[in-house]
Amino acid sequence: MGFFRHLIYTTVKHSGFLLSDSLYLKLVFWCKMGYMPDLEHPLTFSEKIQWLKLHDRNPLYHKLVDKAEVKAWIAGRIGDEYLLRTYGVWERPEEVDWDSLPDKFVLKLTAGGGGRSVCICRDKSSFNRDDAIRRLKADAGRDLYKRFREWSYKDVPQRIIAEELLETEDPGGNPPDYKFWCFNGKPLFVMFCRGRDDKSKRVFNFYDSDWNLMPFWRKYPGSRVDVPKPENFGQMLGVATKLSEGFPFVRVDLYSENGRIFFSEMTFYPGSGTNPFHPSEWDRKLGDLLQLPQ
Repeated sequence: MGFFRHLIYTTVKHSGFLLSDSLYLKLVFWCKMGYMPDLEHPLTFSEKIQWLKLHDRNPLYHKLVDKAEVKAWIAGRIGDEYLLRTYGVWERPEEVDWDSLPDKFVLKLTAGGGGRSVCICRDKSSFNRDDAIRRLKADAGRDLYKRFREWSYKDVPQRIIAEELLETEDPGGNPPDYKFWCFNGKPLFVMFCRGRDDKSKRVFNFYDSDWNLMPFWRKYPGSRVDVPKPENFGQMLGVATKLSEGFPFVRVDLYSENGRIFFSEMTFYPGSGTNPFHPSEWDRKLGDLLQLPQ
């Protein structure tokens, strides 16, 4: 993003409350993608994600993006054996009941947030509680609807959830993500993510539903290191299919450890639709796969 576009982007973010959702999305898209989107007749995947923000107002989305509320829906759809254990949910970071938590756990925000606001505790006796509270408070006010007009987060309360820590032997240090890109109920691609916080171990590869390495990437270049196809990949495809049924587009994130599959989250606007594809023609190719509701 050049200096001028960065200046416009900063101005738009601070004055966004004065703008309609449509105008706000167009300006942010131009700043980050370098061209003005056609939201009346969208063609690329990125344009269609903006269209979905404006027009796909399924009230169920509010529950599905809430990391606490979504669990009942997941249990009803595929069974609670796919869920990580919940230890507690609190309104504010300062209210976390530390005494009720086991020696190992994960703290995170219920409505969006990631990276620095995910606090992993592997030993409660040495865990820095003050730092965790500070990090969670810093991101708790990050409203994804106001910042990116991601409608699914509109008026969804931000809380703190403590979950079971999923142990892994993966070289990335944390359980790798299998992010299934589901188009109209069909998981057509999966993004394998390992080592997000460690460049030396980072692998961000796209595969098709037959686990063929794809020649495109977003944000992080695809790794030259290929990853073996998981033995339970077919089962993961089945889970992603069941969870994505009825939605024009959703990314279903799963973990797979010791042969077991665990649900992570559902995302309706990956990268908010403003992370460029490389090569750029893949934005149109994936756009052709996304059939918008009439």
